[in-house]
Amino acid sequence: MKKPLVLIVDDEPDIRELLEITLNRMSIDTRCAKNISRAKALLQEESFDLCLTDMKLPDGNGLELVDLIQDRAVSIPIAVITAHGNMDTAILAMKKGAFDFISKPVDLLALRQLVNSALKTIEPSHSKDNRTRHILLGDSIVMREIRGKINKLALSQAPIYISGESGSGKELVAKLIHRQSARCTNPFVAINCGAIPLELMESEFFGHKKGSFTGASSDKQGLFQAAEGGTLFLDEVADLPLSLQVKLLRALQEKKIRPVGDSREIPVDVRLLSATHQNLNNMVLAGSFRQDLYYRINVINLHVPSLRERPEDLPELIDHILIKLIGNSANDKPILSNTALVALQRYEFPGNVRELENILERALALYEGNRIEFKDLNLPITTAINKGLTNDQDNAACPAFNPADGSLEDYLETIEKNMLTRALEDNKWNKTAAAKQLGLSFRSFRYRLKRLNLDNKD
Repeated sequence: MKKPLVLIVDDEPDIRELLEITLNRMSIDTRCAKNISRAKALLQEESFDLCLTDMKLPDGNGLELVDLIQDRAVSIPIAVITAHGNMDTAILAMKKGAFDFISKPVDLLALRQLVNSALKTIEPSHSKDNRTRHILLGDSIVMREIRGKINKLALSQAPIYISGESGSGKELVAKLIHRQSARCTNPFVAINCGAIPLELMESEFFGHKKGSFTGASSDKQGLFQAAEGGTLFLDEVADLPLSLQVKLLRALQEKKIRPVGDSREIPVDVRLLSATHQNLNNMVLAGSFRQDLYYRINVINLHVPSLRERPEDLPELIDHILIKLIGNSANDKPILSNTALVALQRYEFPGNVRELENILERALALYEGNRIEFKDLNLPITTAINKGLTNDQDNAACPAFNPADGSLEDYLETIEKNMLTRALEDNKWNKTAAAKQLGLSFRSFRYRLKRLNLDNKD
């Protein structure tokens, strides 16, 4: 079996020798370069499985190699070696596509862990089922883009900040990134930061030693140790107190933790994914979230769209959820009436996919026959339609629904057209401003204009 081949780029002979000896003992072949020019030549001559490069080189910066390798037809993992404490450079390298980083002086255990993780991404045995389509449902453009990003981000070790509204599927995205990665055979540990009592947070994250505090009757592993070799997902990371944010930052930068009551630090190999429905940038400005931690966990941002940004995905999601809720009786799955489906497509879904599931679960308890009707959904439809209306003139434009005047679909469509047109008129036909007035994303606003044949108005 052919040995892996690693390119080592560093201008210090001692560092090159240390890395070469360490990798050779791991049954890995190496080639060494003392500058960028020589590294580029070697990359042309041979096929490498990994590149380890120093950042500061005589004829340039290691980021040049990161860019070069990312632009190649067949990319390979590249890890950067940074000066101790120089996290800004490491973060920039990972934003550009570097697999991971390691600080000087080089910790050999951390080096071996990094190399093993990187080589797993290119092993033939690491053939993943890249079909995330049947798990992260939806054929809208935004969902196709997210599935493509998941497959790409799974090849990296960079921390990812998953943003999105409550109920939009952030934890599902985190699980898929883990499942598609080389860490998939190791634990995926998820925790809601807002659900941990403040006095127990440090112990929960980093573990504790027996007798370190009242009630600590035995040693306990923390979340970092439980996720060793795998992925740690911190949901609602905005709920972390400032005191723990400092310790979390150190753990991420040093890749080591100190259990409560322990005198020594323990190396950890964990990839961090985090999420929240809050605006972390605003929290940084307000001083309730550390800016340095924000930059550290937000190396790559992955936004999960709200359900109202992808209404075209609703029929498929509804069908999937109904089958899941009915279980073995899937053959008896009810259908949605046209009126019920249109009402759902008009609804804003503040709770997103989670709310859709709750609505359908409630409807299954109320419907009769084999069809779910509009009345079975119990939607706060008046609230949704009248959102933002405050005076008698506006309410007069939204009369009560009378079946004798036409179908519910026609009624809802008329109301929606009136609201969209009014918002455009109020904002002198500035679509961005009109969308903001209605509390819609620009993408959702534009979709509605097109569906209602209002997109050609000027």
